[in-house]
Parts: sequence; C-alpha cells; structure tokens
Amino acid sequence: MATVQRRIGAENSATRLAILDACEAVMIEEGYANASTRRVAARAGLKPSLVHYYFPTTDDMHIAVYRRAADWASEELAKALADPEPLMALWRYTLDTTRTALTLEFMAMAVHRDALKAAISEHAGESQRLIIAAIERELGDKARDYSPTVLATIISALGRSLVMEAGIGAGHGHEETRVWFEGWLRDVSKPV
Repeated sequence: MATVQRRIGAENSATRLAILDACEAVMIEEGYANASTRRVAARAGLKPSLVHYYFPTTDDMHIAVYRRAADWASEELAKALADPEPLMALWRYTLDTTRTALTLEFMAMAVHRDALKAAISEHAGESQRLIIAAIERELGDKARDYSPTVLATIISALGRSLVMEAGIGAGHGHEETRVWFEGWLRDVSKPV
C-alpha cells in the first residue's frame, strides 16, 4: 500500500513567510511555549489549518524559524570572517544582541525537542569549523601558541555570557572585561 505524502506549501510563498514572521514574533514576545499553531495563525491573521498546510507539525514550524535565523546568522558570520580584522569582527558578531531573545528561546526549546537540538548542533558545528579556519588564517604561525579551537570557544563563550548577563540587567565588570579582552585580541592579531 502506497503512503500518501502530505503536500507542503511553497518555500517562497508570502503566506509561509508571514507564518514564520508571526512565529518568530510570538517566540520573542511571549516565549516559545506560546508559539502554538493557533497563536501563530491568529498573529498572522490566518486559519490554523493553513499553518498546517505549510508546516505539518508545530515542530516543523519552529525548525523552519530556526533555520531562517541560522541562515541570517551564517550570513553575518561570513561578513565578520571576511573583515580585514576577523578576530575583532568575530568578537563584535558575538556581542551583537540583534537576535539574543530568539536565540535564548531556541536554546530553551532544544532541551525538550531533539529535532531542534540536532539542527542547532549541526549549525553550531558548521559555524565553528568556519571560525576555526578563519582564526588559523589570521594567526598564521601564532596558531602554535594560541589554539584556534580554544580561542574560538573563548570568544563565543565570553561574548555569550556578557550578552546574556546584560540581558537580565547584570553587568558588573562587563566594560572592564570587554576592554581588556579587545586589547588582548588586538595583541594576538598583530603580525609576528
């Protein structure tokens, strides 16, 4: 017996984009737990059945929102790594708060959703490989003294920590840390 494949709306449809926009807005403003099909449909001014036409499950909708955000992040990362000062540009990229609220929602949701966890892990791995390669190119012979993998992890972890703490109003020592770290990055970036 043949399995009937359910039709899914076109990727570039204005309706699909409206659903993604509405889902993202609900996640940012009300949290991922409230980004149900019904809530998203209401936000987009659509019927829930139309949301399911484009996204058979709520997880499909959430993952599509994540993939769109990941594509944006990848574009911004590519710009940073192409900068004449890639370490400083990577640091600025890490401190960018443009998508912090959405990122935090995805991280919280991934704890409970294996498909999203896998998508985040895949994107993080791809990004990390690009970052490490850019750091290796930037450091040249200094890569023997400063592990590109460790440096990539420090930039990411420190930046994320500063952004998340600032997001909840905790910022003691942030400015001093930021200034020191930027000076250190500049020193590391200097040619031998």
